[in-house]
Amino acid sequence: MTRLRPWSMVWLAVIALAGGCAVGPDYHRPSALANQPMPPAFSTPATNGLPEWKAAEPSAHLPRGAWWRVFDDPPLDRLEGAAETGNPGLSAAFARLQEARATVDISRAEFFPQVQVDPSATRQRTSVNQPLNGSPAGASHTFNTFTLPFQAGWEADLFGRIRREVEAARANLGANRDEYETVKLALQSEIAADYFTLRALDAEYDLLQRSAETFRRSLELTVNRRRGGIASDLDVAQAETQLRATEAELPPLKLQRSRLLHALAALTGQAAPGFEPPAAATALGALPQVPVSLPSELLERRPDIAAFERRMAEANARVGVAQSAFYPRLRFNGLAGLQSVDAGSWFDWPSRFWSVGPSLEVPLFTGGRNRAQLEFVRAAYTESVAQYRQTVLTAFQEVEDQLAAQGLLAAQMEAELAALKAAQRTLEIADNRYKAGLVTYLEVATAQSAALNLERTTVQLRGEKLVALVGLIKALGGGWEAATQAAVTDR
Repeated sequence: MTRLRPWSMVWLAVIALAGGCAVGPDYHRPSALANQPMPPAFSTPATNGLPEWKAAEPSAHLPRGAWWRVFDDPPLDRLEGAAETGNPGLSAAFARLQEARATVDISRAEFFPQVQVDPSATRQRTSVNQPLNGSPAGASHTFNTFTLPFQAGWEADLFGRIRREVEAARANLGANRDEYETVKLALQSEIAADYFTLRALDAEYDLLQRSAETFRRSLELTVNRRRGGIASDLDVAQAETQLRATEAELPPLKLQRSRLLHALAALTGQAAPGFEPPAAATALGALPQVPVSLPSELLERRPDIAAFERRMAEANARVGVAQSAFYPRLRFNGLAGLQSVDAGSWFDWPSRFWSVGPSLEVPLFTGGRNRAQLEFVRAAYTESVAQYRQTVLTAFQEVEDQLAAQGLLAAQMEAELAALKAAQRTLEIADNRYKAGLVTYLEVATAQSAALNLERTTVQLRGEKLVALVGLIKALGGGWEAATQAAVTDR
């Protein structure tokens, strides 16, 4: 049995005692709100088919991942699928995730010994004015040197510097994963919002075209009545004005549609020229049911909040890394190999050489650098806490805004539909009175314009309600999936 020397036993004792030590604060998640408890519920009640507030329940039955499928719109599904594979911004976010994953492996590699080999073969001539030992002055020597050195080094993680580095890298990986999900959610929401806005524009354009055709027939009828002496030139002018004004509304809608098409093309990673989304029915579908969760579930679901929480954990670990700079660093170094001035004896046993021993690096004076670095990372941690809390506040604001939009848009739609029904009845009466010769065409034109404007408003409101619902789903964090095991492991 090999007996350990006293100094070896001392080093082993130091390593054993310090091996479980890691300087710096252990991470504890700060409160989401600085000076108040979390609210038990959102203040705005849901309306128009959305469920009222209720306690949390198991949500395994709720849709997962592809949240836009709640709209049951196949063209939208195809656009979302194209964006997931073709959007450059999403690809860049995924590349950053891969970088963060590699950073974890880089940090973890410091736990293990590092070994390298550096073979060399040199030919050297000594100076005449600097002779070798035992050589006469004024003589020079030329000789070869063949070296095959193996170098090894390992740092004992006495005060947890490497462990804190790995902890920070893992937190950074978790943050990048959540940031990738944030980019994906923003992309999916933008596509859905643009798509429903495009659908609303198409429906509005179709309405204006049908109205223009109706006004064209009204103009023909009025012209014929003028030829028969029943209508006046003023009636003809009013009917033509109404037709031309309606036709003038079509080009602006086409311009808006073109811009939305170009935006959708860029979002899905396709060139704008020639891009056309999958065909869909003109009519906008009914609103799906979207469950509203408790605030605590919101914090777990929103990827941007989760990302900032991981950034806090990373900043906390960086504090430990900075504090470890005040403590000694113990390294074990070894060098062994073969060296000879003759290639023929390079690999002979007598050509061997070796050295081994520890080195201790103790910071004595750094000009205040270590203390400044510690102050820097502490300030960075405080900043990350503030950003986390600001993100939580913004999340509550966005959900409240979207819940309010759901209720108020529903109330507006109900009022607009009632007004449209009344306007259509007014138009029917005015048309009958005009045909009977009791009123001028001005009364008919006024009733037609009122009915058209109200119908356009209802079409626009349907689109706004769908866009607002997309905004609500985004504010709630998209899908209702639970965290994956991989995400839990990486954190």
